[in-house]
Amino acid sequence: MNIEMVDGVRTMTIDMIATTALAGVLLMLGYFIRGKVSLLERLCIPAPVIGGFICTLIVWALRASGTIEITMDTTLQLPFMLAFFTCVGFGGSFKLLKNGGRLLIVFLGACWALAIIQNVVGVSLAKVLGVNPVLGVMAGTVSLVGGHGNAAAFGPVAEELGVTGATTVAVAAATFGLVVGSLVGGPVGNYLIKKNHIKAEVQEDPVVEKSEQSPSQSAFTSKSFLAHLTIVFVFMFGGILVSNWVTTLGIKNFALPSYVGAMFLAIGFRNLNDKHEVFKLDFKVTDLILDVGLGFFLTMAIMTLKVWELVDLAGPLLIILLIQFLVLLIFSVFVVFPLLGKNYDGAVMTGGFTGWGMGIAATAVVCMSAICEKYKVRSTKAFLIAPLCGAVFVDVVAIPTIIFFITKFA
Repeated sequence: MNIEMVDGVRTMTIDMIATTALAGVLLMLGYFIRGKVSLLERLCIPAPVIGGFICTLIVWALRASGTIEITMDTTLQLPFMLAFFTCVGFGGSFKLLKNGGRLLIVFLGACWALAIIQNVVGVSLAKVLGVNPVLGVMAGTVSLVGGHGNAAAFGPVAEELGVTGATTVAVAAATFGLVVGSLVGGPVGNYLIKKNHIKAEVQEDPVVEKSEQSPSQSAFTSKSFLAHLTIVFVFMFGGILVSNWVTTLGIKNFALPSYVGAMFLAIGFRNLNDKHEVFKLDFKVTDLILDVGLGFFLTMAIMTLKVWELVDLAGPLLIILLIQFLVLLIFSVFVVFPLLGKNYDGAVMTGGFTGWGMGIAATAVVCMSAICEKYKVRSTKAFLIAPLCGAVFVDVVAIPTIIFFITKFA
């Protein structure tokens, strides 16, 4: 940690270890505050969001007042994210997936529909408000369904086609989406459960492995934990290798994020292991690693948000984003939730869908986690289907849709 003058501005640089320590403190602070403030508990606001926002607002205030600018080294954010998605992959039993086939099809169809709807809404409103239609795409599927990754990827593409400020708009819109998605996903799921008097229970799945639900699971030991952690690291590294290999293929307009590769490798291992059991998976251990990875990753993502970029959003673009949110809310509550069956699984998945529709796959998971923590019932199908559809299969429609709208309106 050091303080120096950078371009005439006093800047504090927080190193990797200090940033991670701060993230841990903020995460625990988020849990503490949520436990003390009943409103946050009732609304299912995720602890990483609470703690992360406290930090990002303080950083913003210090910057705005000219006191000091703070930069953080988030090098460990990627490993935490990889660990999280790898453990999600370990839950990807094809037996479970087959059993929840209808929900998978409905949820994926909703994801694909939203990818198209957001571009239509963005372009239409941009035309009405006198803004370049491509900026409407940047404030649509690119930044909302796509998140910061697609914002950084497609912004420069649009600028090369002559759309000035496309990257700035896309990144700022993605920031807006992550903020809103993190805040509303949990409350939406909670609202649906309360309004429809849904009992917090999931349908018993006869094909769930006994090892996933048996109370007589093997005792938690340091050796068991280290063995599982080693497996997680191996697949994290494998995901990076797969991502790099796909990059060398030079496929136009396509890239495979390392976390997607890690998740697919973990899914493959899980299903081979179900048949041959080369390694005795203890899902209490993988769930623990998943929770740690998600908690630190999302806290770091929130606490390093440049919220001041939202202030720079022009009026028309802010209007587009607000209407995008309203459209998502209506679509989630009145279309997605009824199609998912109006039960506990459906409510949890709808909360995750709302968080994902403005944020990223991890936003969906943390919103669903907050709901399940409140009602003390975990929806296995939701945690399998939402990340798989929101992080992987949605791009089958989303990427071609983005490319079509950019090339048509640039």
